[in-house]
Amino acid sequence: MIVRAVALVLMLLATIASAIGVVYARQQSRLAFIELSRLGNERDDLNFEFGRLQLEQATWAENNRIDQIARGRLGMVSPAAAQTIVVKR
Repeated sequence: MIVRAVALVLMLLATIASAIGVVYARQQSRLAFIELSRLGNERDDLNFEFGRLQLEQATWAENNRIDQIARGRLGMVSPAAAQTIVVKR
């Protein structure tokens, strides 16, 4: 009878430990899913910002804009044909 009682107590403790393990694992799974969702949103925001920055870079590096700045602010001009020297190899 004592052996059965000890076995019953051990089974009860194992069941309780298993239940606590399941609850802990589910909580960790929920926390991991919340973190995954947060990181997915952050990735989407960063992708949007990256696209916006690429567009801005393309706008700033446009040839016409650079030519206008070179001529307007820096006073640069294209050399005349007489000022051009062609070097042959």
